[in-house]
Amino acid sequence: MRLPARTALIAFSALAASCSTPQAPAPQASMRALPVMERVALGANACWFKSGDPAFKKYRLAPELNSFSGTPRILLVPAHSPESRPLLVVQASGERAKLSAFGPMMQDASVSGRINADVLRWARGGKGC
Repeated sequence: MRLPARTALIAFSALAASCSTPQAPAPQASMRALPVMERVALGANACWFKSGDPAFKKYRLAPELNSFSGTPRILLVPAHSPESRPLLVVQASGERAKLSAFGPMMQDASVSGRINADVLRWARGGKGC
């Protein structure tokens, strides 16, 4: 009687194996667009603005993290004209956040490299300036 039980077990195992499909691992919640942009916004606020950094003194941070488009972003606008067109847009999209930064400030070699380095560091979880 042991032989049929073993045969049934093998058949069941084979059936279970054929029904399961490999699943791609779910992205970590911390790498989704919103948490990434929250870290970037906190880092930018602390390091670029609250610190009194002269490179960013002429600008103001305008976070737009609650986006219905699924693309949270932060904007840098002129400090005395917040309704003006943004001079820098940093945004993330997707389950595994894809970052992009663009605008006139990214054409300025004196700050563009630093913006890229800072944004990438904060997106990855770094806290420093």
